[in-house]
Amino acid sequence: MKKSLLGVFCLLGLLGASVDINNASVKELSSLKGIGETKAKAIIKYRKTHCFTKAEDLMQVKGIGVATFKKNRDEITVGKCRVKK
Repeated sequence: MKKSLLGVFCLLGLLGASVDINNASVKELSSLKGIGETKAKAIIKYRKTHCFTKAEDLMQVKGIGVATFKKNRDEITVGKCRVKK
């Protein structure tokens, strides 16, 4: 009983997991709705020279528009930027 309950909590945690657009991997970014491997790689390429300071900045990446952003707004977080200026 304890193991199955723990499994349910782990699954729920994964379903509600947030994605840090400044630091997420291709796999993590691809978990967002409408973001496949190609767009995930575009996000990573963009963040090599730009910092995301707010979730809305994701729409600065070519191919990611308002609709995609709105579908993912609640799952996106913005962590520490690693771009060196």
